[in-house]
Amino acid sequence: MKIFRNALYRRHDARLEMYRGRLVPCHETPARLDHVLAELARRPVGMLLEPLQQLDLGAALAAIHAPRYLDFLAGAWDEWVALDPANAQTDILPAVWPVRGFRADVLPESFAARIGLFSFDAGSPIMAGTWAAAREGAACARSAALAVAGGERAAFALTRPPGHHAGPDFFGGYCFLNNAALAAQTLREQGAARVAVLDVDYHHGNGTQTIFYGRDDVLTVSLHGDPRTEYPFFLGHADERGEGAGLGANLNLPLPRGTTVETWFEALEAGLAAVAAHRAEALVVALGVDTFEGDPISGFRLRADDYLRLGERLARAGLPVVLTMEGGYAVAEVGINVVNVLEGFEAAAG
Repeated sequence: MKIFRNALYRRHDARLEMYRGRLVPCHETPARLDHVLAELARRPVGMLLEPLQQLDLGAALAAIHAPRYLDFLAGAWDEWVALDPANAQTDILPAVWPVRGFRADVLPESFAARIGLFSFDAGSPIMAGTWAAAREGAACARSAALAVAGGERAAFALTRPPGHHAGPDFFGGYCFLNNAALAAQTLREQGAARVAVLDVDYHHGNGTQTIFYGRDDVLTVSLHGDPRTEYPFFLGHADERGEGAGLGANLNLPLPRGTTVETWFEALEAGLAAVAAHRAEALVVALGVDTFEGDPISGFRLRADDYLRLGERLARAGLPVVLTMEGGYAVAEVGINVVNVLEGFEAAAG
């Protein structure tokens, strides 16, 4: 398996996030990838590579994200510091949002208003290295998709910050650029008539759903904690099936906190059955391992060995696969769980 590693992942190292009304140390830290890389050194299951250089990444990102959103992200830190040099000592967090009845079509001049316009939570700080790290992660995702489109059985975008909560013009949930959506769009551009995105993170892939909600060429499937009680709360219900041409091309499988391994794998089978029915020619897996029983902000009961089983089942789906790294916040165990997925996949793929 080709593993495209984001060498810039440490540049995004935020200080504090707003979590349940309190400023706390960020759950999404560089140590998450440190542990994956350490486990890959112990159990090599693929070839570690840098992302490709000739990617036309700007045009690729513009196919899934709004240009004004990309422009904001690219310049946000410099603008923040230009407002007051002392701002260099603090990360950027939003404090005001255009909710129901407010307009979002007019781009405000106020920086505080724009940071709110393009976000949906106060838990995703932007700092000096955020754009570089996120953009390099997108390069990893596009490189992995190009490798699979070129004939590889599977490729993995090993990156942070994650991506599946980032929508066409919003960030949140620690996500800024949607790597899974970029991989799916790249596979489509490279000739796959139908692609499926299977999101197995504990939290609903709201950004990916929003990007493809009106399209029938990309099926989006998400297994996740029930949004009535679990983040991101406002999307991820079972009755969200797509709209317009995309009606029927979105499947949400919400599960209650405390879901057992057996029930989770039953949901996975339902998701993979939908992928088969869609006649997908390639599969993108948004790989979150925050389904682990010890995850501090999640509530499912998977154990380390269950990720071997997950990898095996993904391989048995028989499709070319791009995996993108998403959540997982039991930091010390993230490496074991991620590499177990890759090892299980490789063993079953033969």
